[in-house]
Amino acid sequence: MNSHILTPEVQHYLREHEAAPPADVALRKSPFPAVSSLELAQQLDARQRCRKKLPHWYETPSIYYPEKISIEQASSESTASYKATLIQPGQRVADLTGGMGVDAFFFSRIARAVVHCETNKALSQIARYNASQLGATNIDFVVSDGMAYLTERPADNFDCIYVDPSRRVAQRKVFRLEDCEPDVVAAQDGLLQKAKKNVIKCAPLLDISAALEQLREVSEIHIVSVDNECKELLFVRTRGFDGIPQLVVAALQTSSIGTLRLDITTEKSAVAELGDPEKYLYEPDAALLKSGAFKFISQHYGIRKLHPHTHLYTSSQRIADFIGKTYDVDKVLQYADFKKSKFPIQAAVSTRNFPLKVDALRQRHRIRDGGDEHLFFCTGKDGQLLVIFASKC
Repeated sequence: MNSHILTPEVQHYLREHEAAPPADVALRKSPFPAVSSLELAQQLDARQRCRKKLPHWYETPSIYYPEKISIEQASSESTASYKATLIQPGQRVADLTGGMGVDAFFFSRIARAVVHCETNKALSQIARYNASQLGATNIDFVVSDGMAYLTERPADNFDCIYVDPSRRVAQRKVFRLEDCEPDVVAAQDGLLQKAKKNVIKCAPLLDISAALEQLREVSEIHIVSVDNECKELLFVRTRGFDGIPQLVVAALQTSSIGTLRLDITTEKSAVAELGDPEKYLYEPDAALLKSGAFKFISQHYGIRKLHPHTHLYTSSQRIADFIGKTYDVDKVLQYADFKKSKFPIQAAVSTRNFPLKVDALRQRHRIRDGGDEHLFFCTGKDGQLLVIFASKC
């Protein structure tokens, strides 16, 4: 951590040049003897990355930014703020994989005390400094492997333990839960000895059913999306829990959060009513799709599904609280009739349960990107290929 980066003149330079390409800054001679051009470029690049992902950091004066990989691996403010809702006021929380300290900071706004564990001494120092700049005074920063630190603590030393296992091990990406570091599958019994509640963050591509076969005492699985992109799976483990785990869909938008709760067995007994496209078309949010509750969506909202394998829904009356996008249906054509049309089209294109991909459809039918129209190429309830002309409500 180069303290010269925090001097007023360097901070002023970074603010004045914040829109400059970092690569250009790296090639210029640094105007500061104690700060290299590469360090200036790294700080600029980090500020630009944090402008949307971590606006609280971006807007706070004299923040020291870590290396790019630490920012890439950090939670966004929106997902970290959501995770903080999983703990209770006044609790004691341990973040075993602290990193840049984003999750620890948001836990600290609710918790009585937070312990941030990080093996990288320089990163721990940066996280500690930034926490003071952000006004967090109840975080204890420990330079240690989180699991090793935990073994030295007594039982029930914490109310909640948070772990974000690294999916990059020995410079290669891993996908199985037991291959991540730390191995939470092997350590799961010990984790619940130290705290009655665990929150384990996993990659959005992880198979939920497979994870439930490995992890015991899982009470909830939170599926978190941001702006219709699935970002995190959060497995909440509660000591002594032996019931049916709940799926919690959390769709985070700029100014709202859409949530839906169901247990993992609900979909098996749910019945979806099929129907032809009506006045409104619904495209479920990515988090809702990840839940796999395709029939439940129809049953819960009282809307019809276009086909058992077409994850689009329809109704004659608009559903105001639907978690996803809602469109007005302007026109519906059989694909065979659409192929005969020769007029030029400019529209966004999506496919659902359709034999051709988007690029192939654009090329075959000369559909230009852009405009307010949205074309959904899909399969209808009787197996017919359809083209739905829709516009965003």
